[in-house]
Amino acid sequence: MDTATDTPIDPPGGTAVDVGSLRERALATLVTARDRTTLLTSCVDGPELTSQVSPLMSPLVWDLAHIGNQEEQWLLRAVAGQEAIRPEIDSLYDAFEHPRSERPELPLLSPAEARRYAADVRGRALDVLESTAFHGTRLTEAGFAFGMIAQHEQQHDETMLITHQLRRGPRVLSAPDPDPVPLYTGPAEVLVPGGPFTMGTSTEPWALDNERPAHRREVAPFFIDTTPVTNGAYQAFIDDGGYDDPRWWTPQGWDHIRRHSVTAPLFWRRDGAQWLRRRFGVIEVVPADEPVVHVCWYEADAWARWAGRRLPTEAEWEKAARYDPAGDRSARYPWGDADPGPDHANLGQRHLRPAPAGSYPAGESPLGVRQLIGDVWEWTSSDFTPYPGFRAFPYKEYSEVFFGPEYKVLRGGSFAVDAVACRGTFRNWDYPIRRQIFSGFRTARTAEAS
Repeated sequence: MDTATDTPIDPPGGTAVDVGSLRERALATLVTARDRTTLLTSCVDGPELTSQVSPLMSPLVWDLAHIGNQEEQWLLRAVAGQEAIRPEIDSLYDAFEHPRSERPELPLLSPAEARRYAADVRGRALDVLESTAFHGTRLTEAGFAFGMIAQHEQQHDETMLITHQLRRGPRVLSAPDPDPVPLYTGPAEVLVPGGPFTMGTSTEPWALDNERPAHRREVAPFFIDTTPVTNGAYQAFIDDGGYDDPRWWTPQGWDHIRRHSVTAPLFWRRDGAQWLRRRFGVIEVVPADEPVVHVCWYEADAWARWAGRRLPTEAEWEKAARYDPAGDRSARYPWGDADPGPDHANLGQRHLRPAPAGSYPAGESPLGVRQLIGDVWEWTSSDFTPYPGFRAFPYKEYSEVFFGPEYKVLRGGSFAVDAVACRGTFRNWDYPIRRQIFSGFRTARTAEAS
C-alpha cells in the first residue's frame, strides 16, 4: 500500500531557467509538432480527412482545426490579448460541447480552410513567442503556455495516429523498424525498496496540473517486471483459456469481454497455429518479443491475476521509474535528468511499433528496470485522482473533470508519444475498456519487508 502526505515539498515558483534556451525549446517543439500534424493530415485525401473511421475518434480535419483553435485561444488571445480571428468556430471545436460521435455532422472547416486557419494562427503565434517575456504571469512563466500548446498538439497527433491505425485501406504511413536486439535474458523482475520517495513535480517548467505538486509518498517494497509483458507471454494466457475463465476477471471485466466477444488484443486474429495482427494497413505475424499493445485495463488486470501477480499502483510505477537510491532522489526520467534521446526510449513516432523487450539499456532506471518510457502506455491499478494540494490550471477541463474511479491511470508513454508530452511524472488516463490506444502493461508483486 502507498500513502501520500499533504505537504508540497518544492517551491511553487520552480527553479531558475534560461529564457533564451526555453524560447528555443518552445520554438523547436512547436515546429516538431506541426511537422507531425502535417504528415498525419497530408498522407490521405480529402474524403478520408472528413470521414469518421470510428465513433471513438474525430475526423482528422476536426483535430487539425481544433489544434489551431486551441493555439489561438491560449497563445493569441490569453497570452497576447489579441482579438479572436474566427470566434464563430470556437463552439465547433470545443471538445466538451460536441462528443466525437457527433463531430462529422457539424459544419466543420474544409481541409483547405482548416489548413489555412491553422497556418495563420501559427504564424501569429510565432510572433507572440518572439515578443513574450517568460515571466510576469503563471501562464507565461518559463514559457508554460507555449509548452502546453506543444503538448496539446502532440497529444492530438497521437490521437490522429490512432485514427490511422483504425482506418481500413492500404498503408499510408511508414517508418523504419526499431533496431533488432538479442533476446532479453536478464532478470525477469527487479526489487524496488520500500520507503518514501518524491512523487510528482513542482519544478518541471511545462508539467501539467495533474502532475503537481511534488509530495512525499510512502511505498512498501515490491517487485516489478524488468520489461513490459510481451506478445509471447500474452499468447500463453490466451492458449491457457484465459478469455474463457472468469477466475481471472473482475465482474465488470468479465461482463465486458463476454458482451463484446473479446478473445484477443485488438487487431489480432488467429490464422491456423499463429496469430496475425493488422498494423497501419499491413497484416503481419505477431512478433513474440514485442510488448503487447492494444489491450484494455481489464485484459491487463486479468493477465496479471492469471500470472499470480498484479498491476502496479501509480505510485509504485513512478518510484520504479524515477527513484535513484544512490542519491535518495527522484530524477526526471529513469536514466536521469537529461532530455530523452534516441538511445533512451522509443518515442515520437520514430517507429510505428514497440521495440523488442529489453531494448534501450541506456534508458534503464538505476534499479535496472527497462522501457519505462516509450514503446507502450502502461496500465496501472490506480484510479485517476488529484495529488494532495492539487490546483487546476489553467482550466478545470484539462484534468479536474476526469478525476474519479471511472478512469484508470496509464504511465510511461508509447512509440506514438513525443518527448515533450512524456516524462517520469506525466499522467495519462482512460476508461478501462479502451483498447484502440497504444496501451500495454507490466506487472508487480508485493515483497516481504525486511
